[in-house]
Amino acid sequence: MTSQQTPIGSPFGMRSTAKEVVAGIDLTGKRVLVTGGYSGIGTETVRALAQAGAKICVGARRPVEAQEVLDDIGGDILVLALDLSDPHSIDSFAAELANHWFEIDIFINNAAIMASPLMRDERGYEMQFSTNHLGHFHLTARVWPLLKAAGSARVVCLSSIGHRLNALDLDDLDWKRRDYDKWSAYGAAKSANALFALHLDKLGEPHGIRAFAVHPGGIATPLQRHLTMDEQKAMGWYDDEGNTHAMFKSTEEGASTTVWAATSPLLEGMGGVYCEDCEVGEMVGEEPPRSSGVYPHIRDEALAKALWEKSEELTGVSFPG
Repeated sequence: MTSQQTPIGSPFGMRSTAKEVVAGIDLTGKRVLVTGGYSGIGTETVRALAQAGAKICVGARRPVEAQEVLDDIGGDILVLALDLSDPHSIDSFAAELANHWFEIDIFINNAAIMASPLMRDERGYEMQFSTNHLGHFHLTARVWPLLKAAGSARVVCLSSIGHRLNALDLDDLDWKRRDYDKWSAYGAAKSANALFALHLDKLGEPHGIRAFAVHPGGIATPLQRHLTMDEQKAMGWYDDEGNTHAMFKSTEEGASTTVWAATSPLLEGMGGVYCEDCEVGEMVGEEPPRSSGVYPHIRDEALAKALWEKSEELTGVSFPG
């Protein structure tokens, strides 16, 4: 049963780090799949989980670069090539992973692009929606048997406060009927991430699989590669001296909510909720404080189901069983 979108009294908060969140939790023998776990908060997510004893597999679009970054972390980390915008790459990745692992205990859908110019994958799908949502939908379907084999597993889908930019237009997800707007496309993709977690949890609960959506917070990372400094200053992310906004987090802090959703004992028996600042997010009205809050459209179960069906149609992929 989908859990209520209400804070649960977590002892952690906005300035908690991933290392602090996982302290005292033994992940020895646990297998954790992380997409994009070699850049920004992905690296810190992998670092915290590996240091807690987990075996990690990182799906990486640039595997050589990923290996170089992750070699410094140590631990049991496997790097495999993965391009989430390419269905053939996803299938190859999943098949290769199944040769190494017989189950997955934690799956973190971390990789993303943000506010990119209009680009399309080989199928003609808009790239932010393709990479951020459809790729993870496809990959989750392919590793579903490994998640079920664990008996008790968690899937963490990185959404964003960007879900509050707008919902998504199921009739024009590819921006072929409208003039493309990079921020609206990002808002749609991040709304899709949260809606995916909502419906995934409903389908996964009978198999012991619970899903969570996560807003990591504002962090200065390569995710902003498509934005100029002038754009970021105009949005208040940086001041004229190049200092980040006071509400921005370090990468260690930015990884904390992901790690909390993946490991916290407080979330046992729960699922389907949107988390931020190491806590279950709070529902808000139409004009909430800018720094936090959950908009109603990402809690719409009918919309989540419709998106799921549309995703099956667009990818040609369904979940086995």
